[in-house]
Amino acid sequence: MESAQRALADKKSLWQSICSNPKVVFIALFASLGGFEYGYQQGVLGQSLVMTRFTSNFPSVVNSSSATGWLTSVLQLGGILGSLSAGILSELISRKRTMFIACLWVVLGSYLYIGASAGSPALLYAGRFFTGVGVGIFSGVAPLYNAELSLPEMRGFLVSFYQFSTILGIMLSFWIGYGSNYIGGTGHSQSDMAWRLPSIIQGIPAAILAIGIWFMPYSPRWLVKVGRDEEAKATLAWMRKLPIDDKLIQAEFLEIKAEALFVKKAFARDFPKMADSSQKSAFKEQIAQYINCFRTRDNFMRILTGFLCMFWQQWSGIDSIIYYASNIFQSLGLTSGTNALLATGVTGVVFMASTIPAMFIIDRVGRKPMLIVGSIVMAVAMVIVGIIVAKFRHDWPSHVAAGWVAVALIWVYIAGFGATWGPVSWTIVSEIFPLSIRAKGTSIGAFSNWLNNFAIAFFVPPMLEAWAWGTYIFFAVFLVAGIAWVWFCLPETKNVSLEEMDRVFKSHTGARDAQLLLESQQEVGLTALLESQGMVHDKSGAIAVVEHV
Repeated sequence: MESAQRALADKKSLWQSICSNPKVVFIALFASLGGFEYGYQQGVLGQSLVMTRFTSNFPSVVNSSSATGWLTSVLQLGGILGSLSAGILSELISRKRTMFIACLWVVLGSYLYIGASAGSPALLYAGRFFTGVGVGIFSGVAPLYNAELSLPEMRGFLVSFYQFSTILGIMLSFWIGYGSNYIGGTGHSQSDMAWRLPSIIQGIPAAILAIGIWFMPYSPRWLVKVGRDEEAKATLAWMRKLPIDDKLIQAEFLEIKAEALFVKKAFARDFPKMADSSQKSAFKEQIAQYINCFRTRDNFMRILTGFLCMFWQQWSGIDSIIYYASNIFQSLGLTSGTNALLATGVTGVVFMASTIPAMFIIDRVGRKPMLIVGSIVMAVAMVIVGIIVAKFRHDWPSHVAAGWVAVALIWVYIAGFGATWGPVSWTIVSEIFPLSIRAKGTSIGAFSNWLNNFAIAFFVPPMLEAWAWGTYIFFAVFLVAGIAWVWFCLPETKNVSLEEMDRVFKSHTGARDAQLLLESQQEVGLTALLESQGMVHDKSGAIAVVEHV
């Protein structure tokens, strides 16, 4: 069974879809500047921690693994708050206005951070917290916005822009940190600008996005949900480069409209008092929608899938490598801070290079095969690094080659993540939820990312001190467990439209929901349009092609 738009449209390859939808590609890339900020902030602190001026200005932070963990993880605390608020804000004020608010938080945090002075690190913590709020909001709304603009055959590619931008941010933060390390020299003459410049640069993309966001369209699905139907049709026609009365535009619009009506009817059925116009409260309705995420088994299973997808992604150990890359490379024998920064810069290049091919194959290969292969590569690399560290960590000067082998395996691990778990996990979280809980589900997935990210950022510094080689084995075990979860529990969502996702998760199979969905499709005129094109609906509301005319 197919969605209405796909049933009517001619089959296209990914490249054909990209060429015929250049506006959507550009908008998705621009919206993903939020991902750039997310990645940039992840990489920038680790660079500072090995800079001479930063270490002399803030010894209370650098010399305490607990303080280092808190400075790193306070970003995640802000991210947790931001990701949860994104689910409410994106419904109340739209996806794009929510991204504007995120920009303001990032700009504020970036320039608070540089206000910290020697011996007074309070503004470091405040700046990272407010930046965390901003990038947390981005993580909850930007992938959703990209997914709602795209066609099924290119959704993985477009949502991957967010991960691509995240990796670009990480890579540039590494190299900017490497370059700024030379401002005033690498020794005691080093200038404060060495650690401040990366944060100054950080606020610029957020300011650009804050201006450019007003020239971007609203999500057609959000427009339909708030009753702005004509604007939704005009937006679809503009993005697809088709006349507003084209049958493909009409089919896509009516399919979105039918699902929105179904959601409204289902909400009235489940929360009759709240759905009564005399009792309506926009904020209470948003809270009820969070509750609705857990009221039925169908919704709960999708929430659990999104939450666990981010759980396994984070406990692969990726952010421990990103946050503390320079420290890790120093622990592997690169005792010079400058050499550690250089190795970290190469890490960013590897990350970037491995992510780009993944964007083009994710909708061809599928989500599950990529995650399984990536987990295997990463687990093997972690085990070998653990063995090398256990054997040689007490005498790296005599085993320089072993140290470089460990560094190279860290790069292999990074490549494995960049090509698989990085883009795939965000794509899955953005696409698996029905319209009724899509914004809330995406924000809960982002919340899971930040919650587990916080735990990793806080606990890894003492783990590296106490466990050393055991830290790498620890993450390898989680990678193996993640393979089992992907194999047995994760459904394949390749080339499935957002409206078809119910079939993948075996939702709407009950008589009440099936009838309600069919009634909604009939009410908006979707069934009439399809029947005029030689297609029919079965009793579940799915579409069958009888005669393509």
